[in-house]
Amino acid sequence: MTDATDADRRDDRLARGQAKLAEITGRSGQDVMTALGDIAPDFARYIFEFGYGDIYSRPGLDLRTRMLATVAGLVALGHAERELEVHIGSALNCGATREEVVETIMQMALYAGFPAALNALFVAKRVFAARGDAAPAPAAE
Repeated sequence: MTDATDADRRDDRLARGQAKLAEITGRSGQDVMTALGDIAPDFARYIFEFGYGDIYSRPGLDLRTRMLATVAGLVALGHAERELEVHIGSALNCGATREEVVETIMQMALYAGFPAALNALFVAKRVFAARGDAAPAPAAE
């Protein structure tokens, strides 16, 4: 009886995580499952269950705030360019503005260093361009 209950709980977490990922990114996450399927299928499941089913689904912060915090954390890591690209796009999907993303990255220069912030700004520039977000016009003097 316990095994069925545990399996049901895992399936609920997985379903909740997949739904939350779709809400955040607009994608099902099947590409993650497929990409990891031949090397670490359990790892993909952990991403959905824990990351999105448990953490991103918690009350207390809205998704916009969670995504800006995620961007800040990835900038601080300084070695997660692919994830940073995905999460900058997700922050925009969840209502963050381009300016909020840029300011979040610039804030991290104080804590993660200028090289990490500079690299992240170039990632953001790519994300904005891919989404068709034009750069703001320079301020008139």
